[in-house]
Amino acid sequence: MSIINTSYVEITTFFLVGMPGLEYAHIWISIPICSMYLIAILGNCTILFIIKTEPSLHEPMYYFLSMLAMSDLGLSLSSLPTMLSIFLFNAPEISSNACFAQEFFIHGFSVLESSVLLIMSFDRFLAIHNPLRYTSILTTVRVAQIGIVFSFKSMILVLPFPFTLRSLRYCKKNQLSHSYCLHQDVMKLACSDNRIDVIYGFFGALCLMVDFILIAVSYTLILKTVLGIASKKEQLKALNTCVSHICAVIIFYLPIINLAVVHRFARHVSPLINVLMANVLLLVPPLMNPIVYCVKTKQIRVRVVAKLCQRKM
Repeated sequence: MSIINTSYVEITTFFLVGMPGLEYAHIWISIPICSMYLIAILGNCTILFIIKTEPSLHEPMYYFLSMLAMSDLGLSLSSLPTMLSIFLFNAPEISSNACFAQEFFIHGFSVLESSVLLIMSFDRFLAIHNPLRYTSILTTVRVAQIGIVFSFKSMILVLPFPFTLRSLRYCKKNQLSHSYCLHQDVMKLACSDNRIDVIYGFFGALCLMVDFILIAVSYTLILKTVLGIASKKEQLKALNTCVSHICAVIIFYLPIINLAVVHRFARHVSPLINVLMANVLLLVPPLMNPIVYCVKTKQIRVRVVAKLCQRKM
């Protein structure tokens, strides 16, 4: 801490929280948390490796899946340092600059994942609605362009966050509510005017909701297209190609909606519930997405099993 003009104490270090009331068990809680991180990182790296090394998977659907895996890896690696420092080393302190950097990457990869899920929903609509022109519309070059544009959009959207937070003055509170830094959590600690952060934070949340609404619209169109198919067998086959993506959408958006509802309508809920739900938000999607796609996507499952069998031999 440093004293500025002797009128207030400027806070340069924040304190994160582990599991409130369960601090004595942090070392044991770290075991499942580290296991989840390990599985998530290995699972997403496996997805990327399989798609990169298998020429038959060099198709738009799997390119978009690669983008999803990269965003999941980014989410895992962004929150990993503070999670380990809290639960393994009992070190909840984080400098303000490190906190601002972490929230930039967490929000950036969250926005990117939302964007990728939106792209994948339109990919599924195009594959079902116009299968004959699917590969001619979504060429490799076009897929790369889409990936670059949405990555740039995600970075630009969250780029103001660390700068607006850095411009605020922190002089009274330094205790955060989660095990990692979030924009809305940090800005509440400011003792200067944070209206710009509130407005821009709301705009960022609105962008995620627009993605969710567009995903819902695309699935409405998919359902309309599927119902127009005469054969029940073909209807089920078409819908089956969307199951993995639907699971990914639920896994990503459900924790976000639950956490938002708790913060808005259940302010007297136990801090432990808030921390658990916030941790689920970053731990579960990167963990579950590779599992869902390996289980539900035959092409990936077969190649993962084949690679494992080769190594055993």
